Amino acid sequence: MAYDTHDLLKMSQDELDTLFKESEAGPIPDGEADGTAIIAPGTSFSDEIAKIISIFAWQGKIFDAEKGLLRNEILPFGIRAIVAKVYKEPSWLDQKECIVLDYSDTSILASRVRDEIRLIAPNFYLGKVYWNDTRLIDFALKFDQ
Repeated sequence: MAYDTHDLLKMSQDELDTLFKESEAGPIPDGEADGTAIIAPGTSFSDEIAKIISIFAWQGKIFDAEKGLLRNEILPFGIRAIVAKVYKEPSWLDQKECIVLDYSDTSILASRVRDEIRLIAPNFYLGKVYWNDTRLIDFALKFDQ
């Protein structure tokens, strides 16, 4: 099934978790992705929250697959900051391979953050955000390529 961001925002947390578990890691992405935060999934608030976060806080990620790094695009001006290492390893959710976005050695601000992503459709990834070992929110990354 082909998914888009709107579909993900309408899904429940259980449906997002199932989709993540049923998906393969896919290749480590390269290039710029538009990001969408998925908070309060499946509620009437998730779309509005995503829009507010996109305007004021986080717009996406820029991957450099060759170097195994990424930068986040943040704040209203789209500043490229908050670097993460990118590699594959087992997911904390189900122990199957995923792509890890690891901030522990690259960012003071986000040193306790670990993101995990899996490919759910061509050029489209679903992600999970952890603070230490506590899962916080989900997000989507859409690449133009």
